Amino acid sequence: MDRPCYSELLGTSLTVGQVIRRMRNTYCRYIGVQYLHLEDSEARNWLQAWMESTENRRVLSRFERVHILTKLIEAETFERFIRKKYLGAKSFSLEGGESLIPLLDLAIEQAASHGIEEIVIGMAHRGRLSVLTNILHKAPNEIFQEFDDSHSERYWGRGDVKYHMGYRSKHTTTAGNEIQLRLAFNPSHLEFVSPVVIGRVRARQDRRKDVARRKVLPIVLHGDSAFAGQGINQETFNMSALPGYDIGGTVHVVVNNQIGFTTPAESCRSSHYATDVALMLKIPIFHVNGEHPESVAQVIQLAMEYRHRYRTDVVIDMYCYRRHGHNEGDEPAFTNPLMYDLIRKRDSVVDSYVKHLVSPDGVSQDEVDRITAERLVYLEEEFKLARASEDDEPTPVAPVSWPWDRYLGGKDADCPRVESGVSKDDLAKFLIATTTTPESFKILPKLRRILDQRVEMAKGNRRLDWAAGELLAYATLLSEGHHVRLSGQDSGRGTFSHRHAVLRDRTDEARHLPLAHLSGDQGKFEVYDSPLSEQAVLAFDYGYSIDRPDSLTIWEAQFGDFCNGAQVIIDQFISSAEDKWDLLSGLVMLLPHGFEGQGPEHSSARLERFLQLCAEDNMQVVNLTTPAQIYHCLRRQVIRAWRKPLIVMSPKSLLRLPAAGSSLEDLAKGGFQRVIGDQLERGPKTLKVKRILLCSGRLYYDLSAYRQDEGREDVAIVRLEQLYPLDHAGLRDELQPFLPGGAHAQESIQVFWVQEEPVNMGAWYYLRAVFGESFWGRAPFGHVARDDSASPATGSPTSHKREQAFLIRRAFGAA
Repeated sequence: MDRPCYSELLGTSLTVGQVIRRMRNTYCRYIGVQYLHLEDSEARNWLQAWMESTENRRVLSRFERVHILTKLIEAETFERFIRKKYLGAKSFSLEGGESLIPLLDLAIEQAASHGIEEIVIGMAHRGRLSVLTNILHKAPNEIFQEFDDSHSERYWGRGDVKYHMGYRSKHTTTAGNEIQLRLAFNPSHLEFVSPVVIGRVRARQDRRKDVARRKVLPIVLHGDSAFAGQGINQETFNMSALPGYDIGGTVHVVVNNQIGFTTPAESCRSSHYATDVALMLKIPIFHVNGEHPESVAQVIQLAMEYRHRYRTDVVIDMYCYRRHGHNEGDEPAFTNPLMYDLIRKRDSVVDSYVKHLVSPDGVSQDEVDRITAERLVYLEEEFKLARASEDDEPTPVAPVSWPWDRYLGGKDADCPRVESGVSKDDLAKFLIATTTTPESFKILPKLRRILDQRVEMAKGNRRLDWAAGELLAYATLLSEGHHVRLSGQDSGRGTFSHRHAVLRDRTDEARHLPLAHLSGDQGKFEVYDSPLSEQAVLAFDYGYSIDRPDSLTIWEAQFGDFCNGAQVIIDQFISSAEDKWDLLSGLVMLLPHGFEGQGPEHSSARLERFLQLCAEDNMQVVNLTTPAQIYHCLRRQVIRAWRKPLIVMSPKSLLRLPAAGSSLEDLAKGGFQRVIGDQLERGPKTLKVKRILLCSGRLYYDLSAYRQDEGREDVAIVRLEQLYPLDHAGLRDELQPFLPGGAHAQESIQVFWVQEEPVNMGAWYYLRAVFGESFWGRAPFGHVARDDSASPATGSPTSHKREQAFLIRRAFGAA
């Protein structure tokens, strides 16, 4: 929409009195705007011209006013109906902030006029039920059934409360445009859904090949206390204009009811406004009185136009109030008596707006009464329908929509295993392609030596290292048309300088991604060095994985130890979303892990925490030992129809350990091995086994070297490559020859789980819970680990070496 430019506005002759009156009308009534910090002078002048030329008032037709009134009545009537029918039940009412509903309705109308085809909304619990029914058109009878909880047997040990649930629908605007709406699922952790929503939007834009970021819009709703108090917002704002995370701007709406549970503003933030964190970006912040719906209409029009024109975030701070306590069973006057004395005496938003509208030339009271009565009748009919449905079978789950109709969750055993090999010739060709650059591209000599080693691997003259296995997984998937996205701190090069998926020209630092140039019909390859954030970036990539099940989506930690900076995302989304919300994800987390003398913050990805979260085949946890295994594991993640998060305890020293190499043949045949059996060739003259060592990850190579050096043929070493879901049958097959009665077993046999971590960490407690004190009643089951410790590892490299040597000797019964 075109508006006069600022120079035209300045050309208008005004008296001083007229200027003062215009400024007061523009900035000192129901709307205040922070925009003078905008560095883009064209954007600043455009916004100023629009606001001052209209005196920040939107001229509304009678139809538009009645439409706003109708949305307000729908919001108020719904909340009061819920409170009457379900006295004392938690619904987290929107009363006092009902203007949110016409705000969202107007945003959807305007978005559709801009060519937006999808909107993804994120919000916490306040007002969520009203948004579900009044914006996303969820039938009220479905919400009433959730209050009645008449099908509790369906949710034994699973599901979530009604005000955390998501929804999707199609909406037709008043202009006849159809737009898809999605409300993202959200836990009680308030603001953490923001980067999840933005990741989902990026995925949906990418699926549409919407490189201009014009077809899918995120709208994120916040509370004032949470917006100021939770650091995830700063991290999300910081990502907003970065190449790997840009989505063309988010519309942020703060429902500012001026209190956080019981805490007033002066106790929950040091800044003047709840939205001051957004000043880190050069974006406009609109403050508006939520009790003046027509000013809300002006602000959402301004914000949407600005976002459409300048492709940045915009923030709306809608001042309102919370008529009841934090929930409907809470008494707010205990802690805020003066505030709630004022609120009890205050007209509702609907009553206030009706007083403004009712006039001989405006809306009649009869019209207001009719709108209200019609809505009440509708809700009563829906309530009766809900009660009549109590004895019916639960409403079937809506059919899964594209692209998820090709994928499944559920049990691991229900999805067939896959072969993931690719011909040696193709592997060699792709490996050489990872070293190929444009003719004029100049590489550092040190990096050229690394690439030359890959050429030798492709020729079969050198065993594949970890980077080769990983890159070949990406290359083969790309050649099959799959999309690959990798993001994390230093992911282009790799924390340990092993990957080099992004090459830099040493003369001008130009980027070249060899994997993006395999062929003309390949899938898209993306790798992004992320900002120094765990939780927002992981949340974004998790959100991305939800809407791109066809993609290999990877988040990589700089060190696995740092992933606990994103523990909320791991606990509330990644591990539990399927159980709570029937929401699947194929996200891969690469977490460098291993005790190598680098201290307590560079040793452990906290394997034990992931295993504690494992149940109902909700995710996969692996600790791999060869390049072939990472290759097959990553390919399996895409080729298989089963979509579960994959947690990889990725290596550090193994990246270049010669003993940990693989051959092209290892990648060309077969598939991922969940269990790798003992590799010692055993014949009639080999000593019988009296001890079985189970292990995973890099520790295997220390154990194997000690066995060879000490000639301990009486010890078998079996690797658990996948710790969850455990392959019980595969493990039994590998252990069978060494258990009592087996071909290579002594009469008395012991099985030990060996881990580098302290005994109270790592996989020991998990495995002991699974197997008990013995393996299938045939051999006692014990452990070898470091002593229990409050901290993962020593900070002394010398002490680490001594501890490690002692651990290995103990594993063989030599200490």
